[in-house]
Amino acid sequence: MTSRAPEKIDVLWFLPTHGDSRYLGTTVGGRAVDLPYLQQVAHAADTLGFYGVLLPTGRSCEDSWIVAAALAPLTQNLRFLVAVRPGLQPPAFAARMTSTLDRISNGRLMINVVTGGDPLENKGDGLFASHEERYEITREFLDVYKRILSGETVDYHGKHIHAEDARLLFPPVQSPYPPLYFGGSSDAANNVAATSIDKYLTWGEPPASVAEKIETVRKLAKAQGREVTFGIRLHVIVRETNKEAWEAAESLIQYLDDDTIEAAQKVFSRMDSVGQQRMRQLHGGSRGKLEVSPNLWAGVGLVRGGAGTALVGDPDTVAERIDEYRRLGVDSFILSGYPHLEEAYRVAELLLPKLPLRHETKRAGLSLNTGPFGETIAGDHRPAARVGQS
Repeated sequence: MTSRAPEKIDVLWFLPTHGDSRYLGTTVGGRAVDLPYLQQVAHAADTLGFYGVLLPTGRSCEDSWIVAAALAPLTQNLRFLVAVRPGLQPPAFAARMTSTLDRISNGRLMINVVTGGDPLENKGDGLFASHEERYEITREFLDVYKRILSGETVDYHGKHIHAEDARLLFPPVQSPYPPLYFGGSSDAANNVAATSIDKYLTWGEPPASVAEKIETVRKLAKAQGREVTFGIRLHVIVRETNKEAWEAAESLIQYLDDDTIEAAQKVFSRMDSVGQQRMRQLHGGSRGKLEVSPNLWAGVGLVRGGAGTALVGDPDTVAERIDEYRRLGVDSFILSGYPHLEEAYRVAELLLPKLPLRHETKRAGLSLNTGPFGETIAGDHRPAARVGQS
């Protein structure tokens, strides 16, 4: 077992299937998130060289499988991180969906295993299991799901899941199955990650807290004779200067009132997700001190569930904060920013060139005019590079 920091990282973007805006907690700056808009975001992420995109799941979102299936034929290299839902999908049914989408995307599918952290939403979906039971279901689901995708015919009689003659006729492209991502901060979640998952995801907590979570899962996996890799989910607000970045952070919540914050925090308080509880503890529902660690800003979490923190700063500053997580063992970064189309370009232009990427960000054929230069000046000549520009 090695704890050596990864030399290279993958950077993914986010498809905002639950809505997009220039501001949080208000209709001001809101925009329609329809298929043409999602096509724009996906196309940008693909051509800019992001490794993949995360599609959220839940009743607040468009269905991630249908959106991914619609976008896969329109992209070339982009990978799609799509959720399976133990307790809502039988494992054999989920395996067929997985295999099909992996084939039609030519092996560009990644799987996000989501147990669900909102008991009220779970009940609406027909899942009445407790927190501990959901992780029992998840472990049994993964036992069956992984075996089916690996080509086995499965007979299984567990506490929660039963299957007979469960098998696939059409295998996935990726062998033995697409990579499995999973997030959770409870003891039960850590145990599932250690025994069954390829990549453990955390939301953007301060580095010391992330280091503790990584070490816990790493030790549990080692006891099982396994290795797990690590990823993190963060927003980013990167601008050419630190001053501009912090002004952009404040602008993002300028229309956010106390009543909206209180209503959002009330929803979060009913959730039994330990990860969501940890996000809430970073800010306590207060604007008082949102920089919870150097350049780690918790303002997003005042009204957004799940990932609630953003790295804020100029490109060098944000790159160093990302590298701090890399040195802890994180090799996959799922980033986002508001609005997601414009910020995909901003992050790709300002930040990605400063990161030790494992994947290419520029492919042959994208710079046939030997650019980029910007707009031709007076229709006569290309603009010169700025003095000191690297």
